[in-house]
Amino acid sequence: MIPDAPGALDLDKLFAARLQAARVRPYLATALFALHTVESRLVPTMAVDRYWRCYVSPSFVDRTPVEELAGVWVHEVSHLLRDHHGRSDRVARERGLTGPGERLRMNIAADCEINDDVFGDGLIRPGGAVEAGSLGLPEGELMEDYLRQFRLGPRTQSMAWLDCGSGADGLAREWELGPDGAYGLSEQERDAVRFRVAQGITGRPGHAPKGWQRWAEEAFHPPQPWRELLGAAVRSAASGPGAGEDYTYGRPSRRSVGVPGAVLPSLRRRPPRVCVVIDTSGSVSDAELGSALLEVAAISHAVGGRRDLITVLPCDAAARIVHPLCRGEGIPLMGGGGTDLRTGFAKALGARPRPDVIVVLTDGQTPWPAAQPPCRTVVGLFPRQRAARSWNEDDPDYVPDSPPVWARVVDIGSSPAAG
Repeated sequence: MIPDAPGALDLDKLFAARLQAARVRPYLATALFALHTVESRLVPTMAVDRYWRCYVSPSFVDRTPVEELAGVWVHEVSHLLRDHHGRSDRVARERGLTGPGERLRMNIAADCEINDDVFGDGLIRPGGAVEAGSLGLPEGELMEDYLRQFRLGPRTQSMAWLDCGSGADGLAREWELGPDGAYGLSEQERDAVRFRVAQGITGRPGHAPKGWQRWAEEAFHPPQPWRELLGAAVRSAASGPGAGEDYTYGRPSRRSVGVPGAVLPSLRRRPPRVCVVIDTSGSVSDAELGSALLEVAAISHAVGGRRDLITVLPCDAAARIVHPLCRGEGIPLMGGGGTDLRTGFAKALGARPRPDVIVVLTDGQTPWPAAQPPCRTVVGLFPRQRAARSWNEDDPDYVPDSPPVWARVVDIGSSPAAG
């Protein structure tokens, strides 16, 4: 065997590490072997672009044990599977984040999201791997949540070298091959890889951490046009006049100068509070209840990922307990009786603090409040055939009322034209 040239990438060692990663995390094997390796002396360790190329530093491979390299393989492919590049682009647009410093923050936040369940069980944590605890942050949260909780400073100074590529933060690098370079995966091929990985996780429940199980469930329900419409409706309601507004004496009003001896409060903007009322009556199927939890996740993203400002209220003929939004699988959607969402509106409006926006997910077979609530309302309607919309066991001629004109209505599951 002819020895490698000095400084050349040790592919045998690198691919042995990938095989070790696939053995330890078999549900990620399809994704690991879909990555195309590119030798690069411009990356500090290993990095990925959004087209599923993996850029590898030869010196990093030389000095790193196979067991640690296996963990880095899993770390990098996790960025791509969880669409950190696409999510970073969306966050940057929504929050007005620009510049390489903000992209570094996104890379750090993305690492915090995935590193809590990457290592262990045969995968050794490399030195310098980012941990949420090192930033004083809790584990188990999403990149969008972490971004709100830290800024670049003394705690992140040791992470300035971090560069996982555009696959982690969406910002293209000069050393990447770009969309027209060789060996990149098409959008359809990338989706096919994610689908196969999701199949592997859901097909063997209990073999993957909960974070990956949640990811797999959502991968089977990719964003649809009605989710974009629902998200846009919630954002519009949450940003409307009166939503998320309150008076404060923390910063006196400029009008105070015209009233000597008096201090007037100023109007300030705060993040809007959203209450999601979910119809759990007998006319709503289990599949639709499962879909409702996915819509709740979409609503959370629509208001910037602030789960602490979102509550969920299951309701059939009676309103039940208002649940804070932590994880979707922790919300019990029990019901099965008749439908009267007026009780849900009353329960939501009776909460303290009162929500700025009420989102109702229902099949529409319910009476509606006679008067417009003192907050904005969005209604997501589950699809029903004409006959099903007229169903009532006590009245065969029953036709449910349409949602009131003061509510913004989105047909869940419809085409963009129908939404």
